[in-house]
Amino acid sequence: MLQIFKHKGNKLEPTDKIEKGCWINLIGPSEEEINRVLKDTQVLPEFLQYPLDLEETSRVESDEGQLLIIVKIPCPQHNENFVRYETSPLGIILLDDIIITVSPIETDILNRIIENSRRQRIFESPIRFIFNIFLRVANEYLRYLRLIDKLMDEYEEELHRSMRNKELVKLLNLEKSLVYFNTSLKANDMVMVRIGSGRYLRITEDDEDILEDAQIENQQAIEMAKIYSDILAGMMDAYASVISNNLNIVMKFLTAVTIVLMLPNLVASIYGMNIELPFQHSHYAFFITMGFSFLMSAVVVYIFIKKKMF
Repeated sequence: MLQIFKHKGNKLEPTDKIEKGCWINLIGPSEEEINRVLKDTQVLPEFLQYPLDLEETSRVESDEGQLLIIVKIPCPQHNENFVRYETSPLGIILLDDIIITVSPIETDILNRIIENSRRQRIFESPIRFIFNIFLRVANEYLRYLRLIDKLMDEYEEELHRSMRNKELVKLLNLEKSLVYFNTSLKANDMVMVRIGSGRYLRITEDDEDILEDAQIENQQAIEMAKIYSDILAGMMDAYASVISNNLNIVMKFLTAVTIVLMLPNLVASIYGMNIELPFQHSHYAFFITMGFSFLMSAVVVYIFIKKKMF
């Protein structure tokens, strides 16, 4: 998808023409869209291709007066059985008079920038626009980390009464998500440090404040991801033992029930033999044997209850 926006007054307006001062947003672009951007902007072809590689890492690259910034953004992967969060590259290309963003997937980060552009005046300068993307990426990580925290609490409740591996698999996917987040956040932090050095962009005091806010939010996300990862690792170890213990409790209960049910069966088996047996000529033989069987079972149940086998 190819979107083109022009800054007019205090807001962004969509347009069909690529011209000076516009923002070009490419989302999973087709070959035709890429060729059009290459032709109209003279951007380096590799700068458009790098962000489309899902395995691309966060970095900054400058060549022929063009600047490429790649940051990793969070993207949820929903499944009917579990939720997992991964990361995807977002490329920001700064030309002399045009900004190009490239992403292999659609992201709410850029959609929110479009919706709030008038209120926050983020397109007053290309540098401010880039730094606001940094800030929104960090905020998006924080939002997903809070969701992960809530999911951890839900899965913890399920694990208290679980004997299956399903809940552990859910936790494993959350642990993978935190690994992705932690790695990407640290790489994004390195990108912001390099940009803040002034080597690639001339930064004003107002722009520097936005960058500092983005770095603070990013550092907070790094700390949260580390804390949640440590907690989750401990939870998985503890609840692997809990699941095993729950299974042992069930097996102990079933064993006790089997013993209790075995006693009447034992008496019935003995009195089913074709030999002389006590009370076999009595009119009350059935009631005596049944009563004796239930008495034995009741005694065993009492003993098991005293030993907390039930």
